[in-house]
Amino acid sequence: MVKVGIIGGSGLYEMEGLQDVNKVSLDTPFGKPSSEFVIARLKDKEVVFLPRHGKGHVISPTEINYRANIYGMKSLGVERIISLTACGSLKEEIKPLDFVVPDQFVDRTNQARKYTFFEEGIVAHISFAHPVCSEVADVLLQSARQAGASVHFPGTYVNMEGPAFSTLAESNLYRSWGMDIIGMTNLMEARLAREAEICYATLAAVTDYDCWHPEHDNVTVDAILDNLRRNVSNSKKILKIAVEALGRERSCCCKDALKYSIATNPGLIPKETKEKLRIIIGKYIK
Repeated sequence: MVKVGIIGGSGLYEMEGLQDVNKVSLDTPFGKPSSEFVIARLKDKEVVFLPRHGKGHVISPTEINYRANIYGMKSLGVERIISLTACGSLKEEIKPLDFVVPDQFVDRTNQARKYTFFEEGIVAHISFAHPVCSEVADVLLQSARQAGASVHFPGTYVNMEGPAFSTLAESNLYRSWGMDIIGMTNLMEARLAREAEICYATLAAVTDYDCWHPEHDNVTVDAILDNLRRNVSNSKKILKIAVEALGRERSCCCKDALKYSIATNPGLIPKETKEKLRIIIGKYIK
């Protein structure tokens, strides 16, 4: 059975039509994930939900254990991840309550977070020119249109550090670069998913105009959460359509991302590291 992972808010696994709902608590070699994984069945698909900020939004973007979250998804047999995320708009035509399916990312986190599995005696250089799975992204785009949502594609997501919002100078800088939306979490997930050979794409819910817009120059948590709550219903509709539309077999390059990426001589990789990464590298290195 194909498993689809969904990373986002905890309310997502209250979608109508879910059956056999149960919770799984995992430990990983990289520590504890953000929360319990919620596993359920949606028609013929098994889905695995994870709230990236934990229950009640208690984990800041910098403190999220991205490696444990993606490793946990891999260990549960997830082959595709849909990430639902809040974002700010950097363009007038991308309005609050719209959706964006980004196809590119720009990193502005200054590497303050851990977002590779490959360390401690093993090096891998994945191809990341196209950081999202085109197959999953296309399904999200078509599903959003089918659900009647206002959706934009393509788009570039700039991943800032946070947890503070942008300064006005930063917001205008990103606009001058041609960026479309801004958020704090998705680049790390995309990189790690690619290393784990999991397909990954983002459904970004626009909550605000960041701080560049003269009529919306004060980004507040209350406004963001209010807009996100208003989009929950549409998000669930889109996700339900998307999960059902995803095919059983993967034909994208994500499933073989590590085939030519591991640079280290297998005989030099420490035994402990091999064991730690068994579920990720096991089909290439024994």
